Amino acid sequence: MADTAAPPPPPAAPAPGLPAAPSTNPLSRKLNKILETRLDNDKEMLEALKALSTFFVENSLRTRRNLRGDIERRSLAINEEFVHIFKQVKEELESINEDVQAMSSCCEDMSSRLKAAKEQTQDLIVKTTKLQAENQRLEMKAQVADAFIAKFQLTPDEMNLLRGTKDEPITEDFFKALGRVKQIHDDVKILLRTNQQRAGLEIMEQMALLQETSYERLYRWTQNECRTLTQESCDISPVLAQAMEALQDRPVLYKYTLDEFGTARRSAVVRGFIDALTRGGLGGTPRPIEMHSHDPLRYVGDMLAWLHQATASEKEHLEAMLKLVTIQGVEENIQEVVGHITEGVCRPLKVELPPPDLGPSSALNQTLNLLREVLASHDSSVIPLDARQADFVQVLSCVLDPLLQMCTMSASNLGTADMATYMVNSLYMMKTTLALFEFTDKRLEMLQFQIEAHLDTLINEQASYVLTRAGLSYIYNALQQHKPEQGPLSNLSSMDSVSLKVAMAQFDRYLSAPDSLLMSQLNFLLSATVKEQIIKQSTELVCRAYSELYAAVMDPSNEYKDPETILHRSPHQVQALLS
Repeated sequence: MADTAAPPPPPAAPAPGLPAAPSTNPLSRKLNKILETRLDNDKEMLEALKALSTFFVENSLRTRRNLRGDIERRSLAINEEFVHIFKQVKEELESINEDVQAMSSCCEDMSSRLKAAKEQTQDLIVKTTKLQAENQRLEMKAQVADAFIAKFQLTPDEMNLLRGTKDEPITEDFFKALGRVKQIHDDVKILLRTNQQRAGLEIMEQMALLQETSYERLYRWTQNECRTLTQESCDISPVLAQAMEALQDRPVLYKYTLDEFGTARRSAVVRGFIDALTRGGLGGTPRPIEMHSHDPLRYVGDMLAWLHQATASEKEHLEAMLKLVTIQGVEENIQEVVGHITEGVCRPLKVELPPPDLGPSSALNQTLNLLREVLASHDSSVIPLDARQADFVQVLSCVLDPLLQMCTMSASNLGTADMATYMVNSLYMMKTTLALFEFTDKRLEMLQFQIEAHLDTLINEQASYVLTRAGLSYIYNALQQHKPEQGPLSNLSSMDSVSLKVAMAQFDRYLSAPDSLLMSQLNFLLSATVKEQIIKQSTELVCRAYSELYAAVMDPSNEYKDPETILHRSPHQVQALLS
């Protein structure tokens, strides 16, 4: 602080008793103001004095003069310190500001990128949402499809069971699968009342075709089973009874199976009857019935007792086989088959039965050998030609006529195809024997005429056999019986497009393997030429039947829609496949 003059002396105090004059001295006013100041209440003043006491330690003229400068320098130093500190604060704030700016730029960049990404992924999100919704719909459709397949389709195992090879046995599972096919065939009618008619028709066609294949396999198995029942006592398995229950839905196959069973059991009963007559039981007990032929009453009584027991046994066998059959006329079937079986025992005392291979009997072979020797010796004799010819005529008349009668009687109890096969073989053996000698032309001509008559029977039987198993028998019969006044052929039962397509699918399997549908009797024929002739002519009959069916289906008057899709092979193509 700069040097100043000494303060003036205080004014004189006013005289007692007089009022004080107002002071006009500025210094006096300041002093009064200082004196009147209450430092206890002025915190700022106190703080200032405290701060001043820290560096103003000596009250001298010099220090008083330099007080102002000291205060200003100290204030400057404080301000410089503040400036230095605030500079650091400013630098820190600028650094923070740079960081904030960088963060702001980063955030703006991220915002812009997010915005761009959002714009770019908006379509993806929409597509994803649509795909998720579509996936849900597809999953629902898949569930519906699985349920549809489970209800209207068979499993691969069930298909394999129904389409198994002929060597595979029939089991309980086969009938479960067959029942499943029938159930699907019935349930699919529901689809025909909806907008899924096409699927319903396709499934119905598929099930119908599968049914026919299954019944064909079941029939073949049942037929083979019946053919093995040739023992005196047979055991009817539960599976065979189930097979007959299933075949009752196919009356033709059911009837054929009963005929096969009756034929097998007829042979067994006849053989058992002959054994009872001539051999007796095992070990000689009971004794042969013919041992008592001298006693007519006992002889006839023993035969009747054996027949009574055999008839009861055969009836029990039939009842066991048909116990699950529910169609009407089962009792009539049993009586008819039992009658056919027991009828075979009526002729063993009059006729030697044909052998199982339907070839010439041993009696025929022996007689023909004897005839051959007689004719050979007579042919080499030196008697005149006219005498030899007369002898030949007489010998042939005495030998051949009884042989023909014997063969006719032997074959009278056989089925149509068996009888024709047996007769063709027997006549063929006679013909080959006579062909070696002269003077036999008339006899050979007669034998050839009889052979051709039986060949016609075999040709018709083979053609009928093929048509039945190829699915055309019922259709061809319906076609033959149809009259124009009855209306279009397509309106008849089992002559609609679906039924014809099913039959044609079965017929196509025959076309792919014609040799699979040959009657077993043809394999017993002695002459390969005769067999080829039967196959050729029966095939011509099948082709003729197909041609008639083809013409009827293609006829617009029968009102078949898209007939080319029903019969997709022309008669010429069928004939080419079978030739």
